[in-house]
Amino acid sequence: MERQAQSGSGLTVGVLALQGGFAEHAAMLRSLGAAAREVRLPADLQCLDALIIPGGESTTIGKLASEFDLIEPLREFGRTRPMWGTCAGAIFLSSDAHRAQPLLGLMDITVERNAFGRQVNSFEAALPVPALEEPDRPFPGVFIRAPWIEQVGPGVEVIARLPDDERIVAARQGHLLATAFHPELTSDPRFHRYFLGFVDR
Repeated sequence: MERQAQSGSGLTVGVLALQGGFAEHAAMLRSLGAAAREVRLPADLQCLDALIIPGGESTTIGKLASEFDLIEPLREFGRTRPMWGTCAGAIFLSSDAHRAQPLLGLMDITVERNAFGRQVNSFEAALPVPALEEPDRPFPGVFIRAPWIEQVGPGVEVIARLPDDERIVAARQGHLLATAFHPELTSDPRFHRYFLGFVDR
């Protein structure tokens, strides 16, 4: 039975460290008591309880993952163990991004890249997220050249929408999680704690 983890004690969580904001995710994980391991090669996936794919540039992440022979090992990992993609990581997890680029295809979601404009159009939004602890307290969503989740398959649960236009910005498919925003750039650990609760301990 899944539990909301109160800490990450005893867990080792990988953060894909090819490009993007992996250091911030690692710091948040450590603040929750989890061990964080940077993943750059297939061997780095050994003995991990879960994996986070950070934001950055999805085409670059996919290209580097291909060059380091990580695509198939990442797919294999994500078939059975928790994996979370934030921003570009959500694109990389998706099955369709409306363009030819390396994707893991693990989540039955279609994403629209740079859906909110360029970096100068970055913004923050108070997101209602009933799945988190303290569900009445909105989560501070940080959107930087963010995608949005245009469509979800029948096995995908919508976790969060923008309050103004109802666009989907977070979704879950079993042990897989995708967020269009950057929880690691906030001081709020609830999304990371929620993800740690995916681990079967």
